[in-house]
Amino acid sequence: MSTYLSAEKKQEIFGQYGKSNADTGAPESQVALFSYRIAHLTSHLKVNKKDYSTQRSLLKLVGKRRRLLDYLKANDIERYRNIVKALNLRK
Repeated sequence: MSTYLSAEKKQEIFGQYGKSNADTGAPESQVALFSYRIAHLTSHLKVNKKDYSTQRSLLKLVGKRRRLLDYLKANDIERYRNIVKALNLRK
């Protein structure tokens, strides 16, 4: 993985949105991590408009995040509302 996402940054994201720093499997922490990566790729694409492989990666990430959010919405609506509010996502 590239240097913009260090192990320390991952631990911080998991600690903030998951139950603990080691809680990498919680949907909330995964959604938070995907959101961080999506923001990074979006800023990259603003500069490099013709970078189509990054564009494809971004679309795949958005789809993954959407599926995780749909899963959360179906299984625990309160956790879904909390993570959407915390990350300031639409919907």
